[in-house]
Amino acid sequence: MDNSDNNLRERSATSTSLDTVDLDSTKSSHHIPKILPHERVFPIQIGSELFKLSGASISSDAPSYFSQYFRCQIKRAEEAGQDLGSAIRTLYIDRDPVTFRDISLHLQGYHVQPRDSTHFVRLFADAQFYHLPKLISQLYEDSIFTTVGGRQFYVPRNLFTDPGNSPNFFTLGFAILFSNPDDLFPGLDREGLLRPPSIQPPSIPGRSAEIFAELLHLLKGYPVNIRSEAHRAELLRDCRYFNFKGLEQKLIPHAISFNLARGKDEIVLRLKDVLKSGISVASEPTSADPFASWVRYARPYVDERSYELVLEIGEETTRLRFPSSPDVAANARTVNARAEFLGETRSRMAKLLEIVATRLNLPPTTQPISGFALTHGEVTNAPPTIGNTPVSEDWVKVVLDPDASVVLDGKLWNPASEEADLPFGATASMEGMELAPRKRKRVDEQGGEPEEWVVRTGQWRVRIQGAKNGKAAVECCMVAVKLDAFTSERARNAQRPFLG
Repeated sequence: MDNSDNNLRERSATSTSLDTVDLDSTKSSHHIPKILPHERVFPIQIGSELFKLSGASISSDAPSYFSQYFRCQIKRAEEAGQDLGSAIRTLYIDRDPVTFRDISLHLQGYHVQPRDSTHFVRLFADAQFYHLPKLISQLYEDSIFTTVGGRQFYVPRNLFTDPGNSPNFFTLGFAILFSNPDDLFPGLDREGLLRPPSIQPPSIPGRSAEIFAELLHLLKGYPVNIRSEAHRAELLRDCRYFNFKGLEQKLIPHAISFNLARGKDEIVLRLKDVLKSGISVASEPTSADPFASWVRYARPYVDERSYELVLEIGEETTRLRFPSSPDVAANARTVNARAEFLGETRSRMAKLLEIVATRLNLPPTTQPISGFALTHGEVTNAPPTIGNTPVSEDWVKVVLDPDASVVLDGKLWNPASEEADLPFGATASMEGMELAPRKRKRVDEQGGEPEEWVVRTGQWRVRIQGAKNGKAAVECCMVAVKLDAFTSERARNAQRPFLG
């Protein structure tokens, strides 16, 4: 192509640009500040490509590197009395021309949408490098582009507006690079900076793309079919990794129902999933016990009201001890016992009872619970003890009333009837199932070793009641709802399954 063709193309481009500017000036030029002459064309060479942008386009997103550069040239030419056409020089910048094509479209008034995480990072870095405030703001408010498990994801920021789901991994993790639109490279001296530092596209290779896609589906409000407990565990694990606390509360195993017999809404929850912020105590005084109360729970970020808590404790971490002298209520249908909790369950129960005591405005414990702050910022590492709480001894009071469903050694168990001569000597039938007769060992009047049950899995209500000789005016009592227990190693082995 000869020089005349080049000159013709340049004149045509200039004429077209000027015509466009004149047309725009009659309609919407007042929206563009007159930082540079709107009708003049300014040459910018990015890498190997030459771009020609009107003063209106450059002024539409200013002040910027381009507007400052050409303003200085215009000012210098005016002071020297030079012709602007010959005085304005081409601005050379050694950056990617492909990325700048999208930036030039933005300057010309088109909406630029990042195509993927790599494109997003390049646009954002160059927008910062060129000091384009409008483009920076647009990209800052745009969706998050990331790669999880080798798969590209487009994450709208409004998914994180639900309570509990922000701040999260994306707002506190790699997205910190884009958290401040005024300073993409904090701590970096921009004076004399030839090019911005290299930024890798956000990538999380160590997580599952399929699980993350399901989490996004849930965040959008759609249900996800939980195929198994293993699948639920995967969802919860990545919820905690990305810090989606609100979504986590929706996914934890739970059951909410209305108990018509008690006239109350109930929530069944595992002890390990109970959080401090969800615990409350509802007072329900009676003529027999003015201190009667029940522990209630509302899942943080999810439940708008609380439900009566039914606490599930499994993994064979509960041991029930019955006194050698039978402690049976007058109607011979309610049995009192004591419960010992083992391992992590002991620690969790101690913390739960400490929180309950706090809700009741009881004085603090004699010894702090593990992990709770002491004075002057100290933290104790001493093992938590239930007996240190003001509402219980080390062995928590337990009640097995006639409404409790108990499977003992693989058979249904019921409290003794009035005619029975032993605490658990009654036999009956329930829906065709055999009931376990007389599961307690006979002890003479001189006493003997108390019988013990190991509870494989149990569901309990937590009741607060008046205490006659307790450490405080009230005490905690665990009321059995449903128990699966055994009395001996033999009974446990009988229910042990074979592998495969």
